[in-house]
This record gives sequence, structure tokens and C-alpha cells, in this order.
Amino acid sequence: MRTILLYLLFINSAFSQQFIKSLEEYIKYELNDKKIPAISIAIIDSDKTIYANGFGFEDSKKTKPASANTVYRVGSVSKLFTDIAIMQLVEKNEIDIDLPISTYLPGFNPKNPFGKKITLRHIMTHRSGLVRESPVGSYFDATEPSIKQSVESIYNSTIVYEPETKIKYSNAAINTAGFVIEKIKNQPFHDYISEKLLDKLGMKNSSFRVTPAVKDNLADAIMWSYDGRESIAPNFRLGIEAAGNLYCSVNEAAKFIKMLASNGMSGNEKILSPSTLNEMYTVQYSKNKSGFGIGFSVDQLDGLKKVGHGGAVFGFATSFSYLPEKKIGVIVAASMDVVNSTTDRIANYALRLVLAEKENREFPKPLKTFPLTQLQIKKLTGLYESSIGKTEFLKRGDKIILQSPNLRAEVRSLAYNSDTLMFDDKQTFGAKFYPTDKSWNSIIFGRDTLKRLENKKPTKIPAHWEGLIGEYGFDHIPLYILEMHGKLTALIEWTEFDPLTEISKDVYAFPNYNMYHGEKIIFERDKNGKAISATAAGIKFERRKIDGEDGSTFKVAPLDSYNNLYKKAIESTPPIETNKMNDPKLVEMHSLDKSIQYDIRYASTNNFMGTPFYKSSKAFLQSDAANALVRAQNILKKYGYGLLIHDAYRPWYVTKMFWDATPVEQRIFVAEPAKGSRHNRGCAVDITLYDLETKKPVDMVSGYDEFGPRAFPDYPGGTTLQRWHRELLRTTIEQVGFNVYEWEWWHFDYQGWQNYPIYNKTFEELN
Repeated sequence: MRTILLYLLFINSAFSQQFIKSLEEYIKYELNDKKIPAISIAIIDSDKTIYANGFGFEDSKKTKPASANTVYRVGSVSKLFTDIAIMQLVEKNEIDIDLPISTYLPGFNPKNPFGKKITLRHIMTHRSGLVRESPVGSYFDATEPSIKQSVESIYNSTIVYEPETKIKYSNAAINTAGFVIEKIKNQPFHDYISEKLLDKLGMKNSSFRVTPAVKDNLADAIMWSYDGRESIAPNFRLGIEAAGNLYCSVNEAAKFIKMLASNGMSGNEKILSPSTLNEMYTVQYSKNKSGFGIGFSVDQLDGLKKVGHGGAVFGFATSFSYLPEKKIGVIVAASMDVVNSTTDRIANYALRLVLAEKENREFPKPLKTFPLTQLQIKKLTGLYESSIGKTEFLKRGDKIILQSPNLRAEVRSLAYNSDTLMFDDKQTFGAKFYPTDKSWNSIIFGRDTLKRLENKKPTKIPAHWEGLIGEYGFDHIPLYILEMHGKLTALIEWTEFDPLTEISKDVYAFPNYNMYHGEKIIFERDKNGKAISATAAGIKFERRKIDGEDGSTFKVAPLDSYNNLYKKAIESTPPIETNKMNDPKLVEMHSLDKSIQYDIRYASTNNFMGTPFYKSSKAFLQSDAANALVRAQNILKKYGYGLLIHDAYRPWYVTKMFWDATPVEQRIFVAEPAKGSRHNRGCAVDITLYDLETKKPVDMVSGYDEFGPRAFPDYPGGTTLQRWHRELLRTTIEQVGFNVYEWEWWHFDYQGWQNYPIYNKTFEELN
């Protein structure tokens, strides 16, 4: 460790302290703003690493600081190593990338209605027309099949586009190039790459497999979802190994960049000739300055050619960029899923800083955004429509979240109180837009204009969609099928919304943009019309079984009997609080407003434990909270709805029974008795809506007390009508002083709840 620190001090001294200060301040800003666990960066100038460092922590327990030696999965940056290995074989005359790939893989014969044969050049420029993922060994497949099994599974697929005519980014295609290497060299791909490329580059601790060296320094990566979940990322080996399974540190990746800056030489080892590298840096099949070369993506940075690649794989995001004319390169890796807009901006900023330092220019300032003011939030909240469909601006505490047909992103302003707005969050950055009037009823968005709509109740979905809505696939990466403003929509790979177009019965096309353009989703139904699977882009996703999805009450298997739970709870005492508290003034809701309905679940057997906990159906709240709820009831009546209470004040001993009965993995849905529940203070209410005309509860995304993601207030699934009901409830109740609990759409806490004592009296004792 001491040697590494001295090395960092030495290389940092090559550039000014202001350079280091500017770079590190920006990285720390993004790390904290996006709550990224770890970011590492290395910057290369010609054949030298001029800066390498890590920020944050390598491990989830925050005991090991991240460094330039922290190991990351670099995702699709792996493709460059596969492509270079192919081009090495080209230079040895062992491969011709313009011959049909069947020359090297005789069994390779996907259905090809276009006639033109696929070549390795097509594959390495993402113009093969092949499907994005192989049916076996896809990004979703945790069974760790071999490259051979993965590639052979596409032999029966159908080419999406005519080869050469259109860019169709394909993991399956690059994996096929890896299989060509295996076949020609009669050696496992990962062994060949290590021996012939990684070792020769000096990347001896890098690997396409998890080695002891990888494991010792591998960052704990984080997955996240739109509904607020975070989890440690899975780490299975990808079947598309040659397309995305490389593990390395930025210090070792720097050696790859030095090879590029040394015209293909790594020390005394020739990796590639300069002419081959130049060909790889040249956009293929197009005269545009941006596109794909051979392996490398090609773009411009301030008028300079920039080549590189990004990587995104289960909890990791990587940006690699290199300026061939200046021989300056950068690699940035982060341990959070799909934060590539952040790693891209850090990489670009680092390159601009280096150029400014070398050219003795003033350092550029990174673009930072500002939170919206409360007035801006109030003005922007609502439903809008444009040429692409309906867009919602949703108030979430002190933030606004945009939900359009194909995007969900946080909205911030370009400067404090500026009406120039931008996206800025973990996944998305940019796209400036602004209101055209003081009331913000019209918003200019590029060439489009969003017009405010009245918040009308959405219509029901077509009957033939009802059996399709739901979750499919795998715990680590489910597929959601939902309805959004009249469009059946897929949410795939956690973050991509894809409005679907119906082709025929139960067959839908992905949109002509995003990752799966040109491909389809095909549903299979049971005899009752409910979909049992969705085959998306050739990959079969079985329907996920969700307790409560059929309308029944969610149940748990209690860890103990009711009698034992009751005895233990009644003999226990609530936690002692020493802070001065308000005097409790619990009010029974029907004494204030009898139009508020009751369905007190814990006074019946219709609850998650199937046992009554209360002797009577009552709903008590602190006086201020109770009167606020009456105000909410009056607001909702204008929309044709009323409030239905499932639970309000709850004696502490019942909270303890819930906790002791609930399996550990589901305890986010019950309060910890050692801290007391907000229900125990008379400041929390479990509530839903009922229709004033029918007197029936409305249809929500999940049932009450469902212990799963569908209960989350921002769960993305369901129908527009279900989410509209949920949003109407939330905005109304929050308007009168409550806040929704982060894991339950029905649970609301009244402001100042912490100023009331924990109570343990039964309803009868209160009466």
C-alpha cells in the first residue's frame, strides 16, 4: 500500500495542484450527488499514467477505501479486447474479417431473409443484423453456459436487419467473434485472451474469469430500481463472455491505453500495427464522423476525434475514451448500475482538463445543476402531452420526477431558480427544456412542445391486455409488462421503458429505438387467458408468481403461534423515551366524519396473519392528524372518491407481535418495536380510496399489506388507472400534511409524529 501511495504522489506531481483539485472536487461531487459507492479513474498522457485514484469505498461495509487498484467489471469495454484479438489474427493471416463467418463456424446459419452473408467486420461494427442477446447465455441468464452453448443458440434465430445496412448493437454478435477465436485456436476464449493479450499488456491481474486476484479487490456493486430498491449486484459469469465479462482495475486498464498511445506496442511486445489501429478508429460503412469503427465507438470531443467504449453490467458502469491525435486517454469505473452518464461526464471533464493544462488554458468548469425551488415544483407538477404521448411530472418530496413513455428522470434547473430545466440523476443528464409562460402550462422540449392537460381519470385498459400485465423472468432482472397512457409497455433491464406496438394477437414489436429495436415480444397464455410467459427478443421469461396478484389477501407464515406471540408481547414494555412529548389527543375518526369508510383489517381475519388483533373496528388518530384527514376527504369528494381506513392508531404490543411473527427478509414492512411505530403514536394511517358512487374500494397496483415490491409507492408496474388512483391518494394526503412511507403506498405518517409518545392502550381502554 505504501508503494502505491508514493506512486500516486509521484504521478500526481506531473500536473498542477489546481488540475488535481478541479478533477477531484468534481468526482467527489458526482459521487455524493448520485450516491455512488465507488469511482476509480486513471488518466494517461502518451506512455505515462499522469493520475490514478479511487473515491468512495470498495466494500459495502465502507471499511476499504476505493483505489486505482479496485477491480470492476468493465462490461462492454470487454468487446475491445475481443476485437483486438481478432485483428491480431488478421495480421497473422489466420482470419479474413470480410469472409462469411460460416467460413470459421460452419454451423453458423441463422435464418437470413436478406441473402447477404454475415462477416466478422459486420459483427465488430454492430452491423451484422443479429439479435441483441442469444437465447442461451443472454445478459439475463444466470446459469453460466459456455460461449459455445451461447453462440450455438443463435443458429436458429432470425436476422433482424440486412447485414451492413443498420447499426444493431449486439452482445450475441461479439460473443460469436469470441467463439471464432476458440474454434481457430482450439483453446478456451478466456485462456487465449489472458495468454495472448492481457499478459502481453501487463494486465496480469485482469481476467475474463473471477481469479483470486480479482476476488480480493472486486468492488461491491449496487443495483437500483425506480421504486427505490437497492441491492448487491449478482456476479455470475456471462454466457456472452467475450462481449462483457472482463474484470480489471483502472490501473491495469491504463496499460491498454498506453498501448494505443504507443502505436500498438506494449513495451517490446507488438500488439497491433498502427495501420490496423487506424482502421479500427475509422467509422465503417458511413461517412459520418460518429459511429462504430472496428470495435471502437467513434465520436468527437471539442473537434477532436474520440474513440472508446462504454460498459454497463450488473452494478458496474465504465467509460473509456482516447484521443488518438493527442495520445490522451482516460478510464472511469463506478460500482453502481447504469451510471454511465456520470462516468462519461467525468471522463470528458478529465480529458478537457488535461488539454487545458497542456495548452496553458483556463480550466473548464463542469456543468452542475440545482434543485428546483418549491414554487417551481408546484408549477411543474402535473400531466402534459406532446407528439410522443403523455408525460407526467411527479412531485416526490423536494424533487420532480419526469415519467414519459420512454424515460423516467429527475428534473433539476441549470442554475438556482433558473427556468431552464435539465435531467440530472443516476442514469440521465442533459436535454434542456423550459416553460413558455408564467403558469408553466406549456414547455418547450427540443423541437416538441408539452401542453398541460387536466388531471382526468384514465380509462380502463383493453380486455385483451388484462392477462398480460405483470412481472416475468428472474429475481435479479425481471421484465415488467405494464400499461402507460394507452400503450402496452415493457420495462426491461430495470431502466428501459419500451412502448410496444401490437402486430397480431399476443405479438408486439419493440420501438424502433432503444436496445431491442427490430425485435418482438410474444406472449403465451393459459386456458383462462392469463399470460404464462413472454418471449422477449428470443429469450423466454416465465411469469413470476406474486402472492396477492389474484386479489386475495397477502399472507405470511408466522414464526410463532398467536398465543405465544401475544403472551410475549403483553409481558413486554414499550421503549422508554426521555424527550418531552406533546399530550396525546386521540380522536376516533367517525366522530369527525362518518363518510370516511372503515375496513379495519386487524379487527378481522382478513389480514396478513389471518388472525384478529383488535376487538373492535375503530380508527383513532391524534387530533391534528384526524382533522387533516377530514380535509383530505373533502378534497377527494370533488374527484368522486372517499377515504377508506384499514388501520390507524395501533397499540405497541400489536406492533411487537407483527415484528416477532414476520420473517426477517420481510421486516421492512413492519415496524421495529424497539423504536416504536408511528402507528403507536397515533400519527400514522393505512388508507386507500373508495368510489363514492359504487361504495367499493378502487383498484390499486397491489393489495393492502402486500409484502413485496408492488407495495412500493413508486412501483412502476400495473395500469395507468391503478397508478393514477395511487398518485391521487398520495398527492391529496401529502397536501394536508402527511408523508407516504417509502415501502407502502397505503401508509402515511403525519408531520411531527416524533413529538407524540408511544401508546400501548387498547381501543377499549381509549374509549
